[in-house]
Amino acid sequence: MLVLTRKVEESITIGNNITVTVFEIKGNQIKLGISAPKNIPVNRTEVYESIMKENIRASRTPDDLEILSELFTTDNLEKE
Repeated sequence: MLVLTRKVEESITIGNNITVTVFEIKGNQIKLGISAPKNIPVNRTEVYESIMKENIRASRTPDDLEILSELFTTDNLEKE
């Protein structure tokens, strides 16, 4: 992990097209501005983790759908 020290109105650049600027420092909080292309998502880590968990949950097939799918296999349909 790269650790940098920045003051208000100073920035860092990531790659060719992402800039992170320090806007304000109050106590133990820092207000950052992030400039990135629209096709690059920028989220707080807790939001990103929530999105990833939901995507994983949504991609799983419920057990009852797997059972239903087995009932409609070609072999089972030919027996009827």
